[in-house]
Amino acid sequence: MQIVIYSTTTCPYCNALKEYLEARKVAFTEKLIDQDKAAGEEMEKESGGFKGVPFVVIIKDDNTKETVIGFDKGKINSVLGIQE
Repeated sequence: MQIVIYSTTTCPYCNALKEYLEARKVAFTEKLIDQDKAAGEEMEKESGGFKGVPFVVIIKDDNTKETVIGFDKGKINSVLGIQE
């Protein structure tokens, strides 16, 4: 499974999401759209034009793709199989 988080350096929800995943030992790649124009363009393509952060792309082992807008703990738990 591959997880990409599109975020900015100043976003408190992005930081909360990253801390949440780190606490559960979930590996992810972060792309800072406020420091990397290409990452911002990539996020816009993945999201269909959405510009808010955090935006998460989860590519499962069977190559299906799920996206999560914002820090939606319920959806993240559901997609990743995290039990609270």
